[in-house]
Parts: sequence; structure tokens; C-alpha cells
Amino acid sequence: MKVSLSTLPRITVKEKKRLGLGHGSGRGKTAGRGTKGQKARNKVPIYFEGGAVSLIKRLPFMRGKGRNKVFKKKPIIVNLKVLNLLPKGSIVNIETLIKHRIVDAQDGKVYGVKILGDGELANLLTVALPVSKSARQKIEKAGGKVLV
Repeated sequence: MKVSLSTLPRITVKEKKRLGLGHGSGRGKTAGRGTKGQKARNKVPIYFEGGAVSLIKRLPFMRGKGRNKVFKKKPIIVNLKVLNLLPKGSIVNIETLIKHRIVDAQDGKVYGVKILGDGELANLLTVALPVSKSARQKIEKAGGKVLV
């Protein structure tokens, strides 16, 4: 087996230069920072723009309709297949869902509930909650009613 220098694995790792360890180290005195100036004295943050008004402060405020989307409360989603847990002929509202532990009590009252059409519905139910189009079709196909 012939071994050439180019195929040998690399076994040496170059160590990081240690700064400010005297004249003999080659990085003494100013430790590679040059002489004087802001960068020589301390670290300058990336966002610093030389004392000019920063980019963040130059941009306009977000105004108008969409600015409070973060605080908008979205309803809890319940799929049709979960409603099969409820007894036949029952009225589906937030209280019923809380009673059967499908929805958490506090979350149900704060966020509200919406029924979506994933899965099939076997029971005949009367739904008194907001529903999607597909959920409405499936509920009516199973013989139930949608009040909202």
C-alpha cells in the first residue's frame, strides 16, 4: 500500500492566537486592534450606525387596520369527527363541549369555538356554534340542524 502526503489525514489543528501576551507573542500592546479609535477601545454593536438615527427609528410606525393582529383571538377549532362522542340528539354549544371535556372551560369562553368539517358525523345533532361550509353540509346530511 502506497501512501502519499496528499492522502494523509490532517492531524494538526491551528490554535487561536492569544492576544495581549507581551511583545514576544506578536500580538502584544494593542492586541491587533490598531491604535486608538472606537473599535480599539471597546466593542461596537452591529446595529450602531456611527451616531446617525438608526434604521429602526427611521421606519414609519405600522398604522391602520392590521396593526393589532397579534392580539386578535382566534376560535378553538373542533372537527366533526370529535362530535361523535356526544349523545344523539344533543344540542352542541360551548357548555356541552365543556361538559364532555372536548374544550377547556376557560379557553372556550375566552376564544369561542368553531366547527370544521374534518371527518364524518354519525350522530344527529343540533349545532348552535359557528360552522364551516363543509361542516354545515355534513351535519345536514346526517339529519342534524345548524342554528347559527
